[in-house]
Amino acid sequence: MVTPQVQTLSTGADKAKLVGSALLAVAALAAFYLLSKQGALVQWAALLVVFAVAVAVFFTAEPGKALLAFGRDAWRELKKVVWPERKEAMQMTAYVFVFVLVMALFLWLTDKALEWLFYDLILGWKK
Repeated sequence: MVTPQVQTLSTGADKAKLVGSALLAVAALAAFYLLSKQGALVQWAALLVVFAVAVAVFFTAEPGKALLAFGRDAWRELKKVVWPERKEAMQMTAYVFVFVLVMALFLWLTDKALEWLFYDLILGWKK
C-alpha cells in the first residue's frame, strides 16, 4: 500500500511573514491601549492602520494566498446555486410550520395520554 506524500510549500519567508503578521496584530492592540492619553481618534486610527498592515502581510504569505483562493472558489460556487423563487420559499416555510404544529400537537397528546395512563389508571393518583 502506497501512502500519498503530503507536500507543504511553507518556506522560511512565509513563516516569517506569519510571525510578523501576528506580532503586528499584537502591536496594534498594544498601541491602542498605550495611546489612551492621545484621544480616541488617535487610538482607533493606530489600531486600524497597524491591524490593516498585519492583514496585508498575512495575505502576502502562502496561507493568506490560499485563504483568498478558497474565498474566490467559494464565491464562484455560491453563484452557481439556484435559489428558490419567493412563492416556493413561502410554500416550504408554510410546510415547515404546519409540520411543527402537527408534531407539537402529537407530542402533547402523547404526553397527556401517558400521564393519564400512569398517574390515573396505574398509580391511582387523582389530581
